[in-house]
Order: sequence, then structure tokens, then C-alpha cells
Amino acid sequence: MTSTSFGIAKIALHQPEQVIANHWYGESLPKKFVNHTGIEERHISFSDEVTMAVECIEQMLTESAIKQGECAGLIFVTPSFVPMHIANRHMDREQARQEQPTRAAHHLVERLGLSPRKIVGMNGFCSGYAKACLHAKKKMLPGLDLKKSEYVLLITSNRISRITDFGCRQSGALFGDFVTVSVLARTDSDLYPVRFELVDVCYGKQPVKRAYFDFSIKKNVLVPTPDGGREVLPDRLVFSMDGMGIADTAPRAMAASAAELLDANGINTSDVKHVVPHQAGNGIIRLASMKFEQMGLEADVVNGFAKEVGNVSSGSVPFALSKLWNDLEGYVLCPVAAVGSPGRPEVSQGCLLFNTVK
Repeated sequence: MTSTSFGIAKIALHQPEQVIANHWYGESLPKKFVNHTGIEERHISFSDEVTMAVECIEQMLTESAIKQGECAGLIFVTPSFVPMHIANRHMDREQARQEQPTRAAHHLVERLGLSPRKIVGMNGFCSGYAKACLHAKKKMLPGLDLKKSEYVLLITSNRISRITDFGCRQSGALFGDFVTVSVLARTDSDLYPVRFELVDVCYGKQPVKRAYFDFSIKKNVLVPTPDGGREVLPDRLVFSMDGMGIADTAPRAMAASAAELLDANGINTSDVKHVVPHQAGNGIIRLASMKFEQMGLEADVVNGFAKEVGNVSSGSVPFALSKLWNDLEGYVLCPVAAVGSPGRPEVSQGCLLFNTVK
């Protein structure tokens, strides 16, 4: 391969059948929740992350001309796996082993009968898509010698419902379970023509004054049941999040990453046609839009895609790109921001820069 130039040729989506609307939460849902987030319902899965991904990929292979034997690489991204230092603290050895993304990635490959030359698993929380694309650009694609007839699968599989306290007023109603599968191919591929060429991507972590995110064992945890009802578990490992801290930091983090990427590539803000930020909720994107304006970015900012699915974490950017597949043109900027490692005073942030291909 003479060039590692690549992009997105296809995006497949999978959402669990069970839907939880806002009324399910009763009095635990703040009255201003919809106004702040725009979220009205979310999908909940009772299957694990690998099973969800298998269903999405199998359906994609059945319904498209993508050839199973041409998968050269696979990146499995999950924001709902418990980081190992937390898992080792609160789980037995066998349970903790199940929280390893790379192990899950290999299990996924086995269940699908694929034979990629490179397999990677990772977390990254809501910045996971940028983290995965950076890995593809810097490590996987250069080492694969990808042929024109081959592709790489980038999967985001999110089941945050399994680590959620649904009675928490700050985070209980924010997230929805979801799977996205991006087919990455060479820009000169005839079999898998690229729609969004990846011009560049950045990802990193920045310090903040306090930790915004952590895990703990909580007692009497409200959770949904498969029949749409409610039950209270005596104890559960759940995440906690400082919503106010994230809401204040994320818009500035997304704007900073966007500015960094444009500057690194010598692209003026006036050249960007669309901004598709992480769909964390309407309020955060409204605040981010103000930051984008301050840096001279006057492009159309996409908002509102969390309404019927919630915040789907690392899958929100590919989800939005899929829904806007034929509507975007020119340079598309996709800034993201997320919590950092549990208990650490940091946030992760990144940005993807695409150029549409007609």
C-alpha cells in the first residue's frame, strides 16, 4: 500500500428493542431534564456487548455486498466495560477477566468466524471513536498493508445500562445502549467506496481540578426489567458522574480539540461546512456552539440526535454521520469530550476531521 489514506465506507447501526421513555423514571427524573438534554427515551439491552455487536455485523454482512473474508482488521470499542483496576477491586477473578476489551474483541472475531490480521480492543468512554480512529491511522492501517479489496471494522458497542443507577438524578436517564459498525477502507477502493475520508484525528487527556467520574458499590439500586418494569437490586457496581463539572468542561474541551486539529492541518474555520460534535445532549452542544463561534467557526452545528436514543457515548459520532450520510458536504469536524479514568482529575477530548467524497 503506497498510502494509508482511508475513510468510512459504510456505517451499520443496531439498537436494542426495549425502550425506556422518560415517564418510566417517575419522580427521580428532574423536571428540567428534557429541556437541558433533549432526551425523551433510550434503548436498553439485556444482551452483552459482544452479542450486540455480533447481531449488528451479521445483519450488515447479510444485507450488503461486504465480503466477510476481506476483513483485515478489527477494533472493538466499548465504553461500558469496567476499567481493570476497578474490576479487580470489586469483582472476582473470572468476572474481572470479562471486562478486558481485547479479550472481548477476540471473542467477537471467533463468534463471527472472521480472520483479521490485527485485533484490538479499547475503552475511551465518550471519546472512544476518536481514540479508535487515531489508533487506526497511526498503528493499525500502516502495519496492515491494506489491499484495495480489504477493510477494517471499527465497532462501538455500548451497554452502559449494566453499570447505571437508574435512580440517580444526575446520570440515571442520560445514556442509551447502542452499537455502531464503521467499515474503514482505502480511499482508492472500488469495492468499498469511501464517503468520509479521514483527513486527521486527535485524542488526548487533560487535567481538571477534580475527578468527575468514578465507580462504587451502591445499595438499593433501581434498574429496569426485561418486561419493561422496575426492580431494586440490593447492591450493584455503578458509575457516578459530576454532571455540572462535565457540562462546564466538555464544551471548552471540544472547542480546544477542534481548534488544534484545524491549526495542525492548516485549514481555516471558514472552510468547515459542518460540525458534528459528540451528541451528549442539547445543552452541552448549545454551550459548545458558543465556543465554536468564539473561535470563528460559523459552520452548521448538528444537534438533537440524542432525543430518541439518549447519549450513546462512543457511538454518537458514527450514529449522527450515518443519519446525515447524504446531507453532509465538504469538511466535517467531529469534536468529542468525555470523562477520564475513574477517580482521576482528568477529561479526555479529541476531534475527527473528515472530507466528504462524492
